[in-house]
Amino acid sequence: MARITIGCHLSTSDGYEAMGKTALAIGADTFAFFTRNPRGGNAKPLDAADAAALRALMEANGFGCLVAHAPYTMNLCSAKPETVEFARRTMAGDLERMESLPGNYYNFHPGSHVKQGADVGVRLICEGLNEVLEPGIRTTVLLETMAGKGSEVGRSFEELARIIDGTDHDELLGVCLDTCHVADGGYDIVSDLDGVLDEFDRVVGLDRLRALHLNDSKNPLGSHKDRHEKIGEGTLGLATFRAVVSNPRLAGLPMILETPNDLPGYAAEIALLRKMAQEA
Repeated sequence: MARITIGCHLSTSDGYEAMGKTALAIGADTFAFFTRNPRGGNAKPLDAADAAALRALMEANGFGCLVAHAPYTMNLCSAKPETVEFARRTMAGDLERMESLPGNYYNFHPGSHVKQGADVGVRLICEGLNEVLEPGIRTTVLLETMAGKGSEVGRSFEELARIIDGTDHDELLGVCLDTCHVADGGYDIVSDLDGVLDEFDRVVGLDRLRALHLNDSKNPLGSHKDRHEKIGEGTLGLATFRAVVSNPRLAGLPMILETPNDLPGYAAEIALLRKMAQEA
């Protein structure tokens, strides 16, 4: 099995290049980072020299694509027009900043329709994407698979496909599959990972799958709870992650850990998953 591309969420507090150096120190060759405060709307001023230093470090060390993450407060399908407008401004601003790291990914939670219904939610998300996405953008925007808690949109492959189909520049869209979310959403990756991938291919298309979030789950299949657990310590179990990292259809995709860990914990999980991939 080829070497997997794997990392975790890292803090932007010391800048871009510092994240790359931290990734190398824990055995990672990709990473995720929040484009701005995950619970707010503020973004640090862009340091072009720092971004250039990270690009050089990535090239020198064979990094895979990065998976930037939008703030949790961004909701393209809110019932409040001011929240929708904030979400559109935030995404537009983030994509402009991502031009300093071209060729990478920008992942976001599609949103919560807040009792408006999934059809309205899908429509609003499409309208937002159609306002923000323009030809020539060098970042691929990823819709994240969701667990389906509350009024989340993106709880099924069909909802993700409807968003993609309703977006004018769908060539700029992909999907990030979260292992905890899809299991909590009712897709049985424990017993039938290949069957789930077959269904994804039929409904969305495997060519749209660009990244993975690797998280065990604290809850059983179909719970719609979204509670992450450390690798091998939840209901998915080590065998599921062995299957994920050794599946040829997932080879080469950046795999991002979002488990409840500190840096030494992430380093241990990265080493474990690399070992699993090599043994496959």
